[in-house]
Formats: sequence, structure tokens, C-alpha cells
Amino acid sequence: MEHLPAHLGLAFGLTTALTVYIFYRAAHSSRPMLAGLLLWLLGQGMVGRSGFYTVTNTLPPRLSLLLGPPLLLLVGLFATRRGRAFLDGLRLDVLTLLHLVRLPVELVLFGLFLHRAVPGLMTFEGRNWDILSGLSAPVVYYLVFRRQWLGTAGLLLWNILGLGLLLNIVINAMLSVPSPLQQFAFEQPNVGILYFPFVWLPGCVVPLVLVAHLVAIRQLWLKARTANPQPAGQIMVA
Repeated sequence: MEHLPAHLGLAFGLTTALTVYIFYRAAHSSRPMLAGLLLWLLGQGMVGRSGFYTVTNTLPPRLSLLLGPPLLLLVGLFATRRGRAFLDGLRLDVLTLLHLVRLPVELVLFGLFLHRAVPGLMTFEGRNWDILSGLSAPVVYYLVFRRQWLGTAGLLLWNILGLGLLLNIVINAMLSVPSPLQQFAFEQPNVGILYFPFVWLPGCVVPLVLVAHLVAIRQLWLKARTANPQPAGQIMVA
């Protein structure tokens, strides 16, 4: 978008790079995974620069071509044995730190709001409290992985709450995009994510944050089950 200051695009580009780097470290520096992410970013960046996603009167919305592939890949990872093995091997400590990126994301969204590219409901002044996850991530990391003051249950609860905050803003953001499905923010729709480099928010940053939460919840749930196995043949009575 021509009226946006260059520093917003640069800040978000750096935020996307940081997200990918942290996830790369969480995946034990997997080069194939990194190559796949970089190719996806390159391809979606080119599509975003072409203006493809700014056509908003189609059904299904063109934005589904940006959101659909990461979600289908995520389903495939959880549905297959090899995929689950990859997810279970991700580093839980690094995945916790990945949520730090939600802080600069929120600051960029606020900048986009000030330049009338996203609605106010997508900022921390509206319905978006996702900044709390970014602010609390280093504290939770320290309490869990450095001091061992917060256990499995505490980290699991934090991830569940963080997942709820993420889903809240994703739903509001998607229903604010100008399309036949729009429900909110008709006076100032969510147009910023239709342009490069902000297409990387729904196309890469949000999916990786979602993966970080879902993987953490799965790993912590499995750990809790292993620590407290149900005796064979025991019948639970309400």
C-alpha cells in the first residue's frame, strides 16, 4: 500500500524473519523445513505484490489460497505418524520463546490501524489482547525452563489461554476482511493483510504461532499422561 510508511513493512518483514528463525531452531535447525518455509514466503510474497489478494468479491475468497495450504499441512502433520513424530521432536522451550514475536506483530498492527489499513478491533485498543502472550512469553520461559518454578500444568494452561487469544483475533481479523463473508469493521475493513509483506501474517506468522501452541499442548498432555498412567482395567466412577 503506497500510503503506508516503509518502516512498517520493514518491521513486519523482520518480525517474519525472526518467527521463521525461532521455529527453525525449535526444529533442531532442520534445513529442509527452513527451505520449505522460505520457498512458501517467496511465492506468497510474489503473489501479494501482484495484487492478487486485493480482489475481494470472489467466492471462495482468494485469501483462502493463502490460509488453506498451511492449515492443510498442519492437519496432515497431526494425522500422520511421521508428522506427529516431527511435531513431538520440536523443542518446547524454543516454541515458548517463539510467542515473543506476538509483541512486534501487535505494534505493527497498531501502526497499520493508525494509517487506516486495519480496523481498531484488531489492535490492543480493541478486541485484540494477543499482546499479553508476547509480554508473558519470556516470563513463562524463565519460570518453566530456567527456574523450574512453573510445572507442566502451568505451562499447559498458559498455552491453552494463549491459543484462545490467538483464535479470538484470527476470527475477528478474517471476518473484517472485505469479502462476501465480512461481518465486522465495514467502516474500516482489514485491508492491510491483503498486501505485501503483510500477507505473511496470515500466511506464515499466524500458522507458526498456532503450531507452537498446538504442539506444546500435545507434548504437555502426553507428558502428563505418561507421568500419571491410568491403571489397566480401572473404571472411573463419577
